[in-house]
Amino acid sequence: MLASYRPLFEVPGARVFITGGMIARSAGSMFAVSVVAMVAARTGSYALAGAVVAVGMVSLALCAPFLGRLVDRYGQRRVAIPFFLWSGFWVVMTLLVSMRGWPSWLLFITFPLCGAIPNLGTMARARWSHIFAHDPKNLHAAMSFEQVMEEVTFVIGPVLAIWLSTTLFPEAGFAFAALAYTVGVLVFISARSTEPPVVPHHERPTEHAYTVPGLIPLAFIMVMTGAIFGVNEVVTLAVSQDAGAPSAAGAILALYAVGSASAGLVFGHVSHGRSLVKLLIAGTLGMAVLEIPVLFAGNLWILAGLMLVAGMATAPTLITTMNLIERIVPKAQLNEGMTIVLTGIIVGVAAGSAVSGVVVDHIGAQHGYWVAIIAGGFAFVMALGTRAFLTRRELHDLR
Repeated sequence: MLASYRPLFEVPGARVFITGGMIARSAGSMFAVSVVAMVAARTGSYALAGAVVAVGMVSLALCAPFLGRLVDRYGQRRVAIPFFLWSGFWVVMTLLVSMRGWPSWLLFITFPLCGAIPNLGTMARARWSHIFAHDPKNLHAAMSFEQVMEEVTFVIGPVLAIWLSTTLFPEAGFAFAALAYTVGVLVFISARSTEPPVVPHHERPTEHAYTVPGLIPLAFIMVMTGAIFGVNEVVTLAVSQDAGAPSAAGAILALYAVGSASAGLVFGHVSHGRSLVKLLIAGTLGMAVLEIPVLFAGNLWILAGLMLVAGMATAPTLITTMNLIERIVPKAQLNEGMTIVLTGIIVGVAAGSAVSGVVVDHIGAQHGYWVAIIAGGFAFVMALGTRAFLTRRELHDLR
């Protein structure tokens, strides 16, 4: 099975940007939870910590499509470097606000401005689309590999962030994440031979990528997928607290990511050549159905096992979505198109966290998982409703 991914590492320069992307995305998965730990430790308010992260996610969602369009227009390196320097300045300011005890409202300015940086995940996928433009099998393996890497980072990053912030000092997780992200970005952009060329201005579409038929339904499905992530984070923590073991939540959520990564690894090996639309329908249905048993978990051990299984539909759905985007979006808008859809996950996480929090407070912790099941159901209905249209687009772009 692993032999399917060997050609990726044989591409000259690919190992460099793979390594840089892994480091940077591991660091990226640390930022939100490290900010929660940092703010809560310094102010004693989890509500304030959650609000700061929520505003940061909204800022990221607003900036991401604009930055993706800039990358398509001017190239990865030319956009990443100046915005990385901009982001680095606001990282330092965020650390100073926390460490020096400056007014907390400043965090609502400094932390959101940290997120104004291009998405490395979309830039990596754009590189693979360029490298394997005429090799669908290896392109499918590359997209699968990218999703598996992202799942692995969410096993490593949050656990490391919490450990650093609780054993050293409150800002340790955030500071380490910023340093690791710096290293990852520098390594990533140093692989210049794999950077896709910029499409000449006169050959570029004049419209924004969101006007591409089919992109908005895929973005909606990703909003629902993100909602499942947000629900699982909030509700699992609440359930663990009710059980008297709040620290178990991190391990349980890590198992969800392990299930997703394992399924993604297998999926990338066996699914090439199948209808992407049918795979999308199956994946969205799986996200809803596999979440149902979690409602009936009698203890945290059972919950951990069920969450491992529940995660198994996630990576295949994300891989299929990214493959569909690669099919339907013009090459000149690939970063923008991928960024718009992945931004849907960010919006969904925020929405899922908020709605499930209300359910937990008013109905009960375990009932919060209903929100994830309903979100999965909406994603399935959207995939089913757009089946005929997406199938026509898929077949058209295969010609």
